[in-house]
Amino acid sequence: MKRVIIMMAMAAVLILAACGSDNGESEEGTNTEEEKGEIVFGQTSWTSTEAPTQIAKQILEEAGYDVKVTLLDQPVIWEGMVSEEVDFFMDAWLPYTEEALWNDYKDELQKVATSYENVPLGWVVPEYVEEESIADLEGKGEKFDGEVVTIGEGAGIVELSKKVFADPEYNLDGFELTPSSEAAMLQVMENKLAEEEPFIITGWRPHSMFSRNDLKFLEDTQEHFKYDNVYVLSYKGIEEKYPEAYDILSQWSIEVDDLEDMMAEYEKNDVPFEESAANWIEENRDTVDEWLGK
Repeated sequence: MKRVIIMMAMAAVLILAACGSDNGESEEGTNTEEEKGEIVFGQTSWTSTEAPTQIAKQILEEAGYDVKVTLLDQPVIWEGMVSEEVDFFMDAWLPYTEEALWNDYKDELQKVATSYENVPLGWVVPEYVEEESIADLEGKGEKFDGEVVTIGEGAGIVELSKKVFADPEYNLDGFELTPSSEAAMLQVMENKLAEEEPFIITGWRPHSMFSRNDLKFLEDTQEHFKYDNVYVLSYKGIEEKYPEAYDILSQWSIEVDDLEDMMAEYEKNDVPFEESAANWIEENRDTVDEWLGK
């Protein structure tokens, strides 16, 4: 029943996307005359997904593909890849954060490329608080307004945070996990930083929050949060259906610092990801040409 509901949601969103304007994405930008088919990227609302997705979109458009980007919740993206309604997802955190999703779909999906390796995630606090570990939070719910603010339900970091709350080694009485959205979570952070007040949010790299603010991860002595690699995913058989697109993205990689710079430009200076992606491609022209087989 859960899979049927997800599939219905997926179909509804794709129909709306087809009738609209591709979430504001321009269909211009293809530099070749020949169209090679339509590639659909599933994209979450996380900025860590938007930046690489936009770069990949523009590279595949240069190769001659018609590329669509569809905004979906993460579990729906994975289900969409299984049904081949979504072709690529640029931001899968494995083997730990999204282990449950991978275990559900690993027989039908494949890792196409590694974007970057050994990136941290966990609970984040400002440098000006004295607490250094999750264990240090015991009895301090009032100090932190009794909440750990996180992103939307279904994300791997939310599920891991629930395990932290359930761990008997941590006494987190007086705290609760507060799911919201990335934007809402960051607004809480900004408000608290302005007054130099304590707060706890969930965080990960790459993210502009770390280039813009003095923040730190709380040590997780029980190792619920482990360093992940970030992968490009697709369904098995994509290499036969879209061989050139698969070949291009199988070579994909990017530096975490590059992504964080793009995110910071977006948040501080309103530089759209379309523009910063085009700049990244130009600055890495030799690498992109190699991927394109030029």
